[in-house]
Amino acid sequence: MRHPVDRRTFIEGAAAGAAALAWPARMPLPFRGLDDIQTEIERRHQEAVARLQQWIHQPSIAAENNGVAEGCDLTMQLLRDAGFTQVTKLPTDGQPGIFATLDAGAPRTLGIYFMYDVKQVDPAEWSSPPWAASLVEKPDVGTVLVGRGAVNQKGPEASFLAALHAIRGAGRKLPVNLVLVAEGEEEIGSPHFPQIVRRPEVLAALRSAIGIFMPAAAQELDGKVVITLGAKGVIELELVSSGERWGRGPQRDIHSSNKARSAFHACLSRRQRPGDRRLRRQGAPALSRGEGHDRGGGQPSR
Repeated sequence: MRHPVDRRTFIEGAAAGAAALAWPARMPLPFRGLDDIQTEIERRHQEAVARLQQWIHQPSIAAENNGVAEGCDLTMQLLRDAGFTQVTKLPTDGQPGIFATLDAGAPRTLGIYFMYDVKQVDPAEWSSPPWAASLVEKPDVGTVLVGRGAVNQKGPEASFLAALHAIRGAGRKLPVNLVLVAEGEEEIGSPHFPQIVRRPEVLAALRSAIGIFMPAAAQELDGKVVITLGAKGVIELELVSSGERWGRGPQRDIHSSNKARSAFHACLSRRQRPGDRRLRRQGAPALSRGEGHDRGGGQPSR
């Protein structure tokens, strides 16, 4: 489920929500002002960009066992630099996980999910070298950072860490404590993630959390922010679908979650008759409208 809101509404709502949820006995965050934090964000901008570039420079491809150990160590250092006081590497039968905590002395605790692995690359498909993390001028956009992981998922995670640096730099404390779990095998289906989250100390910490937050690149070019309220699991298959015969559908590669959603809606728009609330294909049971619909939020293209 995805709800688009404008950036101002999102920020005001998030600030008010944080105050109501986590600061019941303190002065609400909106009334204290955010100018000092905003100043720190702007002052530390180049520092934040350099941090992301450093992260992207380090390949961490679980599918090829390329740089994953080094990527784990670098992620742990970035967490320590951002203020996490306990940062532990958790061995698994595959790539290691990370468990980290930040105790802000707050009454509430929020869980954080990170992944430090990225997809494979074919340099021939890139307009800029994928590990260079170059700053590139894009028409109608401005300066962008191009590199593997800039969107999925090091960019959003680096932005989250930048926020922690800015809050601390402004002399503030977080309104919530943080419990973070990271893995290095998300791009191959998280086969050993249960070995990370089922450890007693991790389970105990997560049980105290009021929810789990996953940083995401969710701001559109017009400034609107998309809030994703859920996510799908993993299924591996190959589905080939073409709109060539009827002249509709995507004309370039899109993320698999969007392909699944597009294929389902294509069937609905092509086969469903006006007023008919059920879709049936030959030899198969009826499919009620809405059944099988993507109930989680899609991810940005990788």
